[in-house]
Amino acid sequence: MASKPPFAAGAQVEHPKFGPGSVLICTDQHITIKFDESGERKFVLEIALPSIRKIDRQPPETKKRAVKKPKAVAVAATVEVA
Repeated sequence: MASKPPFAAGAQVEHPKFGPGSVLICTDQHITIKFDESGERKFVLEIALPSIRKIDRQPPETKKRAVKKPKAVAVAATVEVA
């Protein structure tokens, strides 16, 4: 029977090199963390576990992607002179 992973999804953790982040997935073998500054990283749990510690903080608000408005295209008017 599989044991319970050390971190639940959504747990707030800190790594000495990558800083604070949120656990996305934690299994018996791997942990995937989305760090605030350096993005998503996947670690082998057995190796990374000693350096990852749980922290007490609110998860950062997710930034909504900006929707780009289409650029206005200038229409060149051709005028014929008679």
